Amino acid sequence: MALSRSARLLTLATAAASFLVIAAGSAPTAGAPGIGDDYFPRLGNGGFDARHYALDVAYDPHTDRLDGRTTLTARATQSLSSFDLDLQKLEVTRVDVNGRRAEFARDGDEIRITPRSPLAKGRTFTVSVTYGGVPEALSGPIVFGSSYGWMKTEDGVFVACEPNAASTWFPSSDHPSDKATYDIRIKAPRGLTGVSNGRLVSTRNRGDSTYTHWRESRPMATYLATATIGKFDVRTGRTPAGTPIYVAVDPVLKNSNNVDVYGVTAEATDYWSEVFGPYPFEETGAIVDDMPEAGFSLEVQSKPAYSAVRNESTIVHELAHQWFGDSVSVAHWKDIWLNEGFATYAQWLWLEHRGTRSAHDSFRASYDSRAASSSFWQVKVADPQRDTMFASAVYDRGAMTLQVLRERIGDRAFFRLLPAWTRLHRHGNASTAEFVALAEKISGQRLGDIFDTWIGSTGKPALPQ
Repeated sequence: MALSRSARLLTLATAAASFLVIAAGSAPTAGAPGIGDDYFPRLGNGGFDARHYALDVAYDPHTDRLDGRTTLTARATQSLSSFDLDLQKLEVTRVDVNGRRAEFARDGDEIRITPRSPLAKGRTFTVSVTYGGVPEALSGPIVFGSSYGWMKTEDGVFVACEPNAASTWFPSSDHPSDKATYDIRIKAPRGLTGVSNGRLVSTRNRGDSTYTHWRESRPMATYLATATIGKFDVRTGRTPAGTPIYVAVDPVLKNSNNVDVYGVTAEATDYWSEVFGPYPFEETGAIVDDMPEAGFSLEVQSKPAYSAVRNESTIVHELAHQWFGDSVSVAHWKDIWLNEGFATYAQWLWLEHRGTRSAHDSFRASYDSRAASSSFWQVKVADPQRDTMFASAVYDRGAMTLQVLRERIGDRAFFRLLPAWTRLHRHGNASTAEFVALAEKISGQRLGDIFDTWIGSTGKPALPQ
């Protein structure tokens, strides 16, 4: 069929425009299936910046089935022909982009989504994913050999997802470098309580179900999200300094361990606010569930999750994470000592605060308890490797590093450094190099030797003179 002159001109103009777009480097391309983290290369996703998750989940403890719909609002950071979300095992039944049905395909734990029209760079868009199935907890050497993620309990589910299990229960850009705000709505059988991050917006009973709506209005890494469901005794109020507090304890554990979870949480939140800077979230609290198979606790944002009633030291550790790990999150998982070393050092500071033992004495006790031949000293804390990222050295040698730093630069500079760090990177991400740079700026000293020796090398360091 012959084209008219006007049609030929229009075709040429369109071709020229397409050439200019390609030449400018903005032709639509596929977003990367991961951000390239050394430990989890396919976690997180390229091509967009997550802004807000609206999670709607319905859980049946009798069948262990989860049905959900996740709506992500994001901004394209490149012109996108397609993009990925992380989702492990669960079946996707429908995807919509900007309200229009979109094509999708699975590649292992990746969902590749192709919108009807390319998404322009800088454009804000929404993607809604409908999905369901029986979530599977993860296991392996990473988290102390324990299962983690979506873990079934006697009356519901305990959800604690560090480092890579958020995508076992909702589609996401599952890496701490891509934070977002959240609305989390939980449907559970009537008589059970769904507890999540941030503030409780509403709760209601309808028929045989209870619906709770939680809102986390501060940016949050995916692994810190929870939708823990069970029977809980709930106590609410405010800390002495005025921070709202919500503590949920499984009634089975009511008389366990003789620890006042509510009281310690309130006291530690206020004390850390003095030492580390203003509390970074709208609410503090705790979720204490009966989950003996999970031998760990997790710094769930705004409400640490405990798989049993833990001791005071564990509570202050997890609350310190609200600053170090939750508000200031790692940019890459290899820098995990910025979370765990700091929270462990907070335990030493707490003993000092209580008048029980100085941080220096805690340092010496930890240092002296390990022979030079111990495998403890063979972990390179600044890059501990994926399967040993939660090794005891990351915690304790990380804390030792902070005490060595404190003794080098003095208390005045050290206790200026901690709140400066949390203020500078509040609700963001940071790296070891940035911490070293800030420590040098505040102290006016060159400090590379400390970090090279204590976290950048293996072997037992000599004590500072």
